[in-house]
Amino acid sequence: MKVIVTGGAGFIGSAVVRRLVKDRHQVLNLDNLTYAGNLKSVAEVTGMSNYRYARADICSGRAVAHAINEFQPDAIMHLAAESHVDRSIEGPLIFVQTNVVGTAVLLEAAYEYWVELSDEQKQNFRFVHVSTDEVFGDLGTEGGRFTEDSPYRPSSPYAASKAASDHFARAWNLTFGLPVINTNCSNNIGPFQYPEKLVPSAIRTALVGDAIQIYGDGTNIRDWLYVDDHVSGLVLALEKGEPGKSYNFGGISECSNSDLVDLLCSHLDALKPRDDGKSYREQVKFIDDRLGHDLRYSIDSTRARKELGWSPVDTLATSVEKTLAWYLENPEWLEFSDSYGSRVGKPY
Repeated sequence: MKVIVTGGAGFIGSAVVRRLVKDRHQVLNLDNLTYAGNLKSVAEVTGMSNYRYARADICSGRAVAHAINEFQPDAIMHLAAESHVDRSIEGPLIFVQTNVVGTAVLLEAAYEYWVELSDEQKQNFRFVHVSTDEVFGDLGTEGGRFTEDSPYRPSSPYAASKAASDHFARAWNLTFGLPVINTNCSNNIGPFQYPEKLVPSAIRTALVGDAIQIYGDGTNIRDWLYVDDHVSGLVLALEKGEPGKSYNFGGISECSNSDLVDLLCSHLDALKPRDDGKSYREQVKFIDDRLGHDLRYSIDSTRARKELGWSPVDTLATSVEKTLAWYLENPEWLEFSDSYGSRVGKPY
């Protein structure tokens, strides 16, 4: 297939690009290389004959339409997004612009391209919209898990922007017939993640001797999913998913933020002991809680398991082990380097 991947220089997007290129699909990576984009995350496929990169802002209808019409894709996998909750609290409007307006612009460009295809090409075309479990809000202490039919109750500006993008994607399917597949996932863990996120941030601060900061009392629970397991689900959604449907991907690996950091510290104690012989746990510091901090998320992936044949391979334990080992072997990815947001590549 010929696949456009938006946000393909980001954490999850780059994993999608690497997988598709290795599977011999032709891939055009569209990324505007904002602060968290790093082309080094796709270095292992750069230069391969079935991979191309172009810089493009998904909010630019002209740029997006040009890329789509030139590449003539069989599918678009949309992962470009502003994604950090803290940043959405500090500056919510860029999240509205990128996640809401950008998604609508991309959907419209995809639709205008799709309506000109042959009947067979129309039937085979797919638009996979990748989203988050945060759109469903807070499960609280009541138990249960999010399903594809759970009501949307976003708490943060980030979650609200992704909820809006989900609704626009669904609307382009129901109103215009564009073959859209929505996906929602739990927290991802793995290599190449931007260092402001919890796992690389905890590893970085631990190693340099700074405080490992945890919001509130650390009891907030997330369901963790290894990024390659998520990518496997997205590829199956592309290949087998039914347009108009949503699919949830979760790792069945619920863990409080405090327990996750404790697990990281335990592995660090074994793999890279502190010079003074003390545990990295002594560096943990609980700070004032984040505004609108949801207590618990948990994903029910029954539909993806039954209809797509998907299931995660990694557990929380193996995910943490693999992720930590990768960062210890690639410590440069723990730093906020100039590689992020570098403006290179052919602009559209």
